[in-house]
Amino acid sequence: MATEAELVGELERLRACVAQVTGALVVGDDGRVLARDVSGEHPHHLGPRAAEALRTALRLAAAAGHGTARELLVRADHGWVGAYTAGRSAALVLVTAPQANVGRLRLEALRSSTRISALIDGAPEQQENSRP
Repeated sequence: MATEAELVGELERLRACVAQVTGALVVGDDGRVLARDVSGEHPHHLGPRAAEALRTALRLAAAAGHGTARELLVRADHGWVGAYTAGRSAALVLVTAPQANVGRLRLEALRSSTRISALIDGAPEQQENSRP
């Protein structure tokens, strides 16, 4: 299992790559915040809601016959909120400014979720393009 410092390091790396990310969390599948790099957000409220929304997205994808959902991206009035699976029991949650480059956000989020998965699950890191 990763240390909080290792997870925070990955969140800081992600925020350095995508300047419009205003908050980043790693949450357990129960919504518990495992690590955070957040400015002005309420991570203890956001974590459980994001985990719940991602579980709903997983059920929706399965009901549609499309397999396992990997991400949930929500466009809101004041920016974007994304949740990405990160291994068997965690999720990466991102909050952005409205002008965020969504393509870059998705690319970096998928890279980070792969690294977080390796840290949490102890699995070797895989190439991003090998994800199903």
